[in-house]
Amino acid sequence: MQRRAMLKGCAAAVAVPMFAACGPNGSAKAELVFDPDAFTTEKKTVVTFDRDKEVTYRRYADVVYVARPVDKAYQSLNVSVPVEIDGAAVDASKAPILLSNSVGGYLASSVTNGEPDDGGDRRRNQDLALAAGYVVVDSGARGRDLVTPDGVYYGVAPAAIVDLKAAVRYLRHNSGRVPGNTDRIVVTGVSAGGALSALLAASGDSRMYDGYLSELGAADAGDTVFAAAPYCPITDLEHADMAYEWNWGANPLRSGELDAAASRELSTAFTDYQASLQLQGKNGFGPLTADNYGRYLVRTYLEPAATAYLNALPDADRSSYLADNTWITWAGDRAEFTWPDFLTHVGERKKGVPAFDAFDLSSGENNEFGAGTVKARHFTLFSQRRATGDPGARLDGDLPEKISMMNPMFFLRQRNPARAKHWWIRVGTKDTDTSLTIVGNLAASLENLGDHVDAAMYWDAGHGSNEDAADFIAWIGKVTGYAG
Repeated sequence: MQRRAMLKGCAAAVAVPMFAACGPNGSAKAELVFDPDAFTTEKKTVVTFDRDKEVTYRRYADVVYVARPVDKAYQSLNVSVPVEIDGAAVDASKAPILLSNSVGGYLASSVTNGEPDDGGDRRRNQDLALAAGYVVVDSGARGRDLVTPDGVYYGVAPAAIVDLKAAVRYLRHNSGRVPGNTDRIVVTGVSAGGALSALLAASGDSRMYDGYLSELGAADAGDTVFAAAPYCPITDLEHADMAYEWNWGANPLRSGELDAAASRELSTAFTDYQASLQLQGKNGFGPLTADNYGRYLVRTYLEPAATAYLNALPDADRSSYLADNTWITWAGDRAEFTWPDFLTHVGERKKGVPAFDAFDLSSGENNEFGAGTVKARHFTLFSQRRATGDPGARLDGDLPEKISMMNPMFFLRQRNPARAKHWWIRVGTKDTDTSLTIVGNLAASLENLGDHVDAAMYWDAGHGSNEDAADFIAWIGKVTGYAG
C-alpha cells in the first residue's frame, strides 16, 4: 500500500511506502512498546577461538522502531538474546547490547528478510557477541538508493543517521522491557556503516536531528550510546578528497588516468585543513600537520601493525616475507620503514580524482547528498566550481547543515558532552577506499578529548578487515564492566 510520507506530522509530501496510521494532529496510533513475548527460539553453532559453542537464543524479528515509518522494510530491527550457551542457562537481562548496522556504500539496509548478509567478517562479531552472552541488535536504515516510483530519493542524507538514532531511542525508551542494558549500547559497522557508527556515537543527543526524528515519531528518549566500534569508516566526506590525495596522490590508479593537477591542488588544501584541527599526536608526538603526518602514521600505527604481523609468523615465513620486502628493517623483533616506502608497498589506489565528490556526480557520496528528484549533488566547493566552471559557485543552501549532520568530526570539534567515551577503531593498511588520516584524525580527536581509544591497523589488510574479533568481544566486556 502506498501512503504519503510524513514530513511534517502526517502532512502529505512525497509518495513512499508507509506502514503506520496517524490519528488527529499527526499522532501515531502504534505505541513504541517492545513486546518481550514476541519471539521465536532458535539455535546456532558459533565457532569461537576456543571451541564451537551451541547457542540457544530468542529472536525478536522485524520490530519497527518508529511510530510513523517512511518504509518499515528498512526502519526495523532484530533483537537476539542468548538464553543458553552449551546447555547452561544465560541471563542476558543486564548484558551489554551490540547494536550493529550492515550499511555499505550509504545504501539502504534491511533486516526484514532474516539476518542481514553482512559478509563473514562483519557477521562474526555479532555471532561472537551472542556466544559471549551479549544481546545483539541488527538495525536497518534507509539509504541513498531508495526512490519512489515518481523519482523522489527518500533515503539520502541525513536519513540513515536519523534512522539509527531512532533505533537507539527505541531501545532506550524500552529499558527494562527489551533485554540487555540500554545504558551499555555498543554500536558498530563497517565502511559507510562504520562512518554511521562513529557519527551515532559522536553526535549523541544533538538537537540538530530533532525535527527529522519527530517527523518519524521516534521514541521520546535519548540517543546516546556507551561505546563505538567503527571499522574502516568512510567519513569526514567534505574533506575526504583532499585527505585522499595527500595520502594516495602518488600511487597509480588501478585503471585509467589521474587528473594530476586536481590531485596536487587537493593535496595542498589538506595542509590548511589539517592545521585547522589543531590536533596533538599521541605519546608526545606534538602537533599533527600535513608535513609530519606520514611519520606519525608510521610510528603510531604502521610499524606496530607490521611488527605484530611479522612476530606472529613462523620463522621461515618471516624470513621469506622480509626477503621479499627489503624496504623493511627488522631490528630487535621490530619493523622499521619510511612513509614513502610504505606507499610504494601498497601500490595501486582504488579511486580516481576526486575520490568522493566526483566532477561528473558519479560517486555514491554525490548520490548520498541528493535531494528530492535530484539524484546527486556536489558537496564541496572544489568540485562544484571545477564542474561548473564558475569560481563563485556555491553549494545548495540546505547542504552545509546536512554535511555537518553526516560528519562525526563536526561534533567532536564541538566537544559534544553526550558523545560515547569508549572507542574501538580498526582499518587495514592496504585499504585505499579512503585516506588513513581519516582514522588517524578520528582517533586523535577523541584522544585529545580524553576518551578511551583503542585504535589499530591490520598489516597488509584491505577494506572491511576484522582480524582481532576475539579481542573486540573481550574489550566490550571490559569497558562495560560486564561479567556474564
